[in-house]
Amino acid sequence: MATGRPIEFDPDRVVGAATRAFWAKGYEATSLQDLLEATHLSKSSLYQAFGGKQQLFGRCIAAYTDRMVAMLRQRLESSDTPLGFIRTTLVEIGSEGAHKEPPIGCLIMNTAAEFGQREPVFAEWVDAGITRIRAVMEKALERGQRAGEVTRSRSAAALADYLMSSIAGLRTMVKAGTPTKKVLNVVDLVVSTLK
Repeated sequence: MATGRPIEFDPDRVVGAATRAFWAKGYEATSLQDLLEATHLSKSSLYQAFGGKQQLFGRCIAAYTDRMVAMLRQRLESSDTPLGFIRTTLVEIGSEGAHKEPPIGCLIMNTAAEFGQREPVFAEWVDAGITRIRAVMEKALERGQRAGEVTRSRSAAALADYLMSSIAGLRTMVKAGTPTKKVLNVVDLVVSTLK
């Protein structure tokens, strides 16, 4: 029985390159040619290894979520205080527009904005990513409540929902070109409501 040619590339490198392409332009605006140029794969290799554009995007959003969640968990564990972790995360999001390049935002939130609920599989990927990030935020809020630095007037779960909606709003403001100072004023307000 004949076997296919062995894979001669690093799948993680390919997923990373494809992620950057999708992240910069969005799923629909990223052509197959864009992906072939970014990954240095032939069309047949891309389809053989990943099944096609949509399947590759699924791998990309899963890998992006894994990296984001790992980074947030590490940052939470190394932070002096849970509320400090939340503030640092929000300031980083709010400051993205201060750089010279146009802000590209978050791949998960960008995908939510691009597709909404019109493509069920994309909605599932987005929901999975948001759920995992929200879990880190809820953990930080629970720790903050135990430490007495986060309000107990609402459950950590409710505050995590509020925080995720605030993050989505901040990312929208940044992508819309709202001046960084105004976005950071909103960050201050969000943090103050958690106390």
